[in-house]
Amino acid sequence: MASYSVNRKGVRRCRDLIAEGKVVLDSDWGQVQPDADTQNAFLEEHDWEDYAAWHLGLTQGANDGTKARYAFVFGDFENVHRSALIACVYRASEWRHKKVELAAHRLLQELDKAYPEAPAD
Repeated sequence: MASYSVNRKGVRRCRDLIAEGKVVLDSDWGQVQPDADTQNAFLEEHDWEDYAAWHLGLTQGANDGTKARYAFVFGDFENVHRSALIACVYRASEWRHKKVELAAHRLLQELDKAYPEAPAD
C-alpha cells in the first residue's frame, strides 16, 4: 500500500480558495471529479506545481512531475468541492493515512464554518 504525506501547498491552495469563495457546496463528486482527459487538459495549460497544489497528498517514493506523485484531489481545478473533501476524509480514513485524513477533515470544518448554508449530511 502506498504511503502519503500531507501536501502543504495543497492545503494552502484549498484554504485560499475557501477564503475567496471558490467553493461548490453541493455536488456529486463521482460525477464532477476530474477524469484523465480533464487532468491532461489542465496540464497542457498549467505546470506540475499548479497541478500538485490541487491535491492534499504526496505519494512517497513517486517522482515529482508525475500523476502518481499526487493524491487526494479536492476540486475540479477551479473550485473546492465539499464532496471532494468528504471523499478525501473517507478515503484517507479507510486506508489509514491519518495525517491526510486530519488535514482534509480540518479543511472540511473550515469550509463548513465559512459557509454554514452547506447541506446537512
